[in-house]
Amino acid sequence: MSGLKTKELSKIGYTDDRARSLVINIMARHFKHHDKAAIIQLLTDIRARPADFLHDEVLGKIAAVFADQPEERHFQSFDLLEAGGQLKIYGSKEIEQAARQQMEVAMSLPVTVQGALMPDAHMGYGLPVGGVLATEQAVIPYAVGVDIGCRMALTLFDEGESFLKRYRYQLEMAIKAYTHFGMEGGLEFRQEHPVLDRPEFHDTPLLKSLHGKAVRQLGSSGSGNHFVEFGLLTLEEDNSLSLPPKRYLALLSHSGSRGLGAAIAQHYTKIATDTCKLPRSAQQLAWLDMNSEAGQEYWLSMNLAGDYARACHQQIHRHLAKAAGLKSLATIENHHNFAWEETLTDKRKVVIHRKGATPAHAGELGIIPGSMTTPAYLVRGKGAEESLYSAAHGAGRAMSRSKAREKMTVSALKKIVAGAGVTLIGGSVEENPLAYKDIDRVMDAQRELVQVEGRFMPAIVRMNNE
Repeated sequence: MSGLKTKELSKIGYTDDRARSLVINIMARHFKHHDKAAIIQLLTDIRARPADFLHDEVLGKIAAVFADQPEERHFQSFDLLEAGGQLKIYGSKEIEQAARQQMEVAMSLPVTVQGALMPDAHMGYGLPVGGVLATEQAVIPYAVGVDIGCRMALTLFDEGESFLKRYRYQLEMAIKAYTHFGMEGGLEFRQEHPVLDRPEFHDTPLLKSLHGKAVRQLGSSGSGNHFVEFGLLTLEEDNSLSLPPKRYLALLSHSGSRGLGAAIAQHYTKIATDTCKLPRSAQQLAWLDMNSEAGQEYWLSMNLAGDYARACHQQIHRHLAKAAGLKSLATIENHHNFAWEETLTDKRKVVIHRKGATPAHAGELGIIPGSMTTPAYLVRGKGAEESLYSAAHGAGRAMSRSKAREKMTVSALKKIVAGAGVTLIGGSVEENPLAYKDIDRVMDAQRELVQVEGRFMPAIVRMNNE
């Protein structure tokens, strides 16, 4: 590549000496084999849309020069409705008032059609965790959540309790070697998966800038309540998997789309709040019109993040099965921070947001976990329309993270875990079992939503060490 000249940079808006010097240095170091025309186009794109490049490790430094400059956006203001749409609450005795109030605000949005609150619900950002919301021609980034495509995956193996007893140490070593937890970093060995070659990564500047991070973080898990567990699944008779009713060694994982999903959520939430002005109580529920450019971009990006989250679970399960010499019999998986285009029984087409809620259409399988020492349940959906074909996604928090830190010590957590016969690798007092609601009470509150087909008890649990 021939060297960039300051005159060329001035023509495309790089008039500041500091910006031009930064560009020349970065291009000489990282783009010396690139065509000049392509570089000029790239720099033009950064100047026009700096926010799309802020997450790029190299180009983010250039984008930061322009990021603070006000971006002109057209916006609309909306009032809340006095009478909201139809709302169904399950297990209301278990749900805190703050979560109910958040849901009531969501029900007053002019785009809301119907809503439901699951028995594991608790306060979140925008929509409460455990909230399900159907809207018309609108998608709400904060009703999907920051961890887009957060999901569960359960693999049953052709082994049982005797294998767990005999090879427990080897399973512990495998979980340590083939999982990675935390906000940053990834596995120490190279990851390959078709999702990394998806053409969507070239469809928007934001997705382009996030591809490198997606490569690094593939097959890893986040912090908080994300986990990977070996345990035993007791399968009921006449189950949907057509497997004999007995105890199976199983692997259960919970995590999402990592830095990819978080950056998508942050970017499009800002566009939504800039262009959709709502009263302060509802501002986090700003939406994107599905027919708008931003709405279509978010939808494409959200679906890619969901597929990436699925790929992360596939990598985790594949690596651990191979390391332990295990043969898979079946895998069940589902998102719970996502939005789907669906049709209600009255033929209305809606966007159903499930923020911390499990899809539960008739016959659909899902997993509802408890805590590090309590059961997770394999369930079959009953297709209840009042719940918008949804169920709980877990036990739900009974304590905030700060309260859990106050109420629990590390030594007390170790006693609880040891008493349950569980080996805990990592973990934190914030995720202690007492910080969660009673999973069996949550299950009782949604009998009309799901049928239990199996009960998983954790034995080896890996979480982020916070």
